[in-house]
Amino acid sequence: MLYQQIARNKRKTAIIMVLFVIILTLVGAGLGYMFSNSPYGGIIIAFLGSLIYLFIVMQNPANMVMSLNHAQEIHEQDNPELWHIVEDMAMVGRVPMPRVFIIDDPSPNAFATGRDPDHSAVAVTSGLLNMMNREELEGVLGHEISHIRNYDIRISTIAVVLVGVISFISGMASRWIWWGGGRSRNDDEEDNNAFAMIIRVIAILFVLILGPLSASLAQMALSRNREYLADASSVELTRNPQGLISALEKIEGSQPMKQADRSSSGMYIENPFKHNGSLFDTHPPTADRIARLKKM
Repeated sequence: MLYQQIARNKRKTAIIMVLFVIILTLVGAGLGYMFSNSPYGGIIIAFLGSLIYLFIVMQNPANMVMSLNHAQEIHEQDNPELWHIVEDMAMVGRVPMPRVFIIDDPSPNAFATGRDPDHSAVAVTSGLLNMMNREELEGVLGHEISHIRNYDIRISTIAVVLVGVISFISGMASRWIWWGGGRSRNDDEEDNNAFAMIIRVIAILFVLILGPLSASLAQMALSRNREYLADASSVELTRNPQGLISALEKIEGSQPMKQADRSSSGMYIENPFKHNGSLFDTHPPTADRIARLKKM
């Protein structure tokens, strides 16, 4: 059951990443039709923009995300118990020891970030340390180490970049239309060509609305899928589903965080703002996660 779930979630992730590329291609093609009646220029712009943005973000994503969430780095002497649990989980998961951070917030939560296992970091809130026993901490940190081992930290960064580029293209196109763009030298000919007009309308609709919406939905689906995978992988590391089950139950009943950054909310083990039941939730329902864990 455990390894079947891990394999199934990995296949879903591959499908979602392919979907991201398709959405980016379609948005780029729509942009090309809007500016030059040809899709190729827009596709090139979309992919080049994604690569440049990704290169900038990936220089040091851990420091950026930790700063946004007001996290303070610690060392072994600052909190030996936390340090040793992270060290143990990293050893079992066969990944390098990540940097360790604490966020001064009474709500229990945690996340992992970085560009790869060699440049990774984990953060926990002070509320998590105060509320959890060792078994529960191992379950939570096993979950976060699994995000590192499974390269979720890289995948989530790529997803953020793709959504950001698509949103930028949408905003640029909407301003271009608002300020009187959208009329090319071939438009008079297109006015007499019903098919060309339909293609143009579809391109505008996709660039302005459907593309950004589809990308956001794909990002939500990716985040939810990776949470299920990290839950299953945590059980693989700890051999104890009850620790993570108990931790999730405590986290679910807690108050929203005060220090969390909204752009990185999808990285946390549970949504720090406690939104549930929405189509755009970054996390699957906690009850569903617990039910899956109990079956293990």
